[in-house]
Amino acid sequence: MFTDDPAALADDDSFLEQGIIDSTGIMEVIFFLEEEFGIRVDDDELIPENLDSVNRIARFVQRKRVAA
Repeated sequence: MFTDDPAALADDDSFLEQGIIDSTGIMEVIFFLEEEFGIRVDDDELIPENLDSVNRIARFVQRKRVAA
């Protein structure tokens, strides 16, 4: 999403429902998370509950880092 308006996307807005990201975009997010935070995203973790909003990603990364 290319905008300077911080209200354009709420932290709980679904990336998929808002049309912000598609399956290719999800893969880019995963590569970023793995590189930036030193975590491994397993195939069974590729679900909307983990990756479909800013807050979901933040909670997912936090859980992964605590478990490491």
